[in-house]
Amino acid sequence: MSKLWKKYRFLILRRFTQIAILALYIGANLWGWKILQGNLSSSKLFDVVPLADPYAVLQIFATGSLVAADALIGAIIITLFYATVGGRAFCSYVCPVNMVTDLANFLRRKWNLDKFEKKWWASRNIRYWVIGISFILSFVLGTAAFELVSPVSMTHRGLIFGMGFGWAAIVTIFLFDLFILKNGWCGHICPLGGFYSLIGRFSLFRVRHNQPNCTLCMKCKEVCPEKEVLYMIGKKSQIVDMGECTLCGRCVEVCDDDALGFSIRNFVKKGDQDET
Repeated sequence: MSKLWKKYRFLILRRFTQIAILALYIGANLWGWKILQGNLSSSKLFDVVPLADPYAVLQIFATGSLVAADALIGAIIITLFYATVGGRAFCSYVCPVNMVTDLANFLRRKWNLDKFEKKWWASRNIRYWVIGISFILSFVLGTAAFELVSPVSMTHRGLIFGMGFGWAAIVTIFLFDLFILKNGWCGHICPLGGFYSLIGRFSLFRVRHNQPNCTLCMKCKEVCPEKEVLYMIGKKSQIVDMGECTLCGRCVEVCDDDALGFSIRNFVKKGDQDET
């Protein structure tokens, strides 16, 4: 049991967090719970603390509309939280679409579908272009453009209030990641993930690589949804310093050499002594 826990402890934590957050939102809708009300775009914690998706709020700004004080405060709270713990922790511990893409990637490995994929035919920078396009469209259309078509919002609202077109979003992303492009949605296209990558670029919590322990088995890169962040594997000891890291912990779990682990970033010192 202890070995099983060690191998899947972060995966279990992620699923527990994702399901618990969904349960609180559903409970608020069905039974009037006051713990977490609303959805991922706009919420209230304990019916007092406003929470808002900063990316959605910026799109509203782009339309030229005024933003309510609660939404602005909520966006600042969420930004500060993820800037501290790691921006893309949202993707792996909160976003419900992560469960869909994780399943697709698990099946890709099981069925060995990666061998049919053309290498590097899609840039991971697409998501940053989509961010820019979404702001331009928001300005032109006068509405938060990505929120209109966001599979994340569709899935989350669908799970809380009834699926509707949410099922189409789930199936499309699942099939896209399974048969067309590995980590296609979260790792290449999703502007929300790209936005949180920018927020988490200087975050406190990091994965650290201890090079002397590494035997170059490369299990970490096999499971990592953003394997480019592990560029230092087998080369040098340092933290994962790219904001694209989702802090999912899968690389830590599969490493039998204890060459990877979570660390707290030290902003004072420089070099490889930066991290503790």
